Amino acid sequence: MLKHLINTLRPRQWLKNLVIFAGIVFDGQLSVWQALLRVSIAFALFCLLSGLVYTINDLMDIKADRAHPKKQHRPIASGALSTKAAIGMAVVLALIIFPAAFFLDVKFGIVCSAYFLLMLAYSRWLKYIMIIDVMVIAIGFVLRMYAGITVITVQHFSPWLYILTSLLALFLAFGKRHAELKLLSENASEHRVTLRGYTLEMLNQYLVIVLSAILITYMLYTFAPTAGEHNYMMMFTIPFVIYGIFRYMEILQSKDTGAAPEEVLLSDRPLQATIVLWAVAVFIILYIII
Repeated sequence: MLKHLINTLRPRQWLKNLVIFAGIVFDGQLSVWQALLRVSIAFALFCLLSGLVYTINDLMDIKADRAHPKKQHRPIASGALSTKAAIGMAVVLALIIFPAAFFLDVKFGIVCSAYFLLMLAYSRWLKYIMIIDVMVIAIGFVLRMYAGITVITVQHFSPWLYILTSLLALFLAFGKRHAELKLLSENASEHRVTLRGYTLEMLNQYLVIVLSAILITYMLYTFAPTAGEHNYMMMFTIPFVIYGIFRYMEILQSKDTGAAPEEVLLSDRPLQATIVLWAVAVFIILYIII
């Protein structure tokens, strides 16, 4: 039963919460252990919050998940975990997460509450509205980033990163819709209502538009990676971003694994190598050169 409880929290999806560290990384505070500790605690709490949201979402989507070729194997949808046990876990998590979040920082607690309410609205209503469904996902990523900033004091964080994060989230969300449409074909609308309105041609156009915006935004960010200062060394990281985006597009167009971005990240070696090289380059530039 413990295994099914953990799987319901979807720990593989917690990779998305790493964006919480964006504030401390790009503000040059990784070496400040007090700040790193506070952000790490915030990350842990947000992972539990994400698990709570996923649990509630699975409880609300049992019927749709059972019609999905992959999601039908989730603990709640498959019947491996009873709804009573899932509800009990959700209550316990809520009683732990929100008091701890407000204790860590009031602003962080407010952001966690806003994220939770937004995701509840998404699960109940917003995910049925075409385009709004992916915009809510993008807002969720921005809230994650802001959550990491609320627990520390930043001085050099560039606002370009908010825009970049939202665009990247849109890119991943539209990519997921594209892969779902290919995977489920004529049964797509039974799993996700908004897929009735999307077409592969339309999603390809959305992806091209968002991809262009991502590259332009990142290039503009590299001209001023720290607020109020101008240093162009970050421009050397542009090739990694270009390759990473194009590599994901290649996977999306040729494989069904594009339906789950975290699966791509955990399985594709070229993409993993690109991310590591980009991270190393960013660290050298922000922490050694600048």
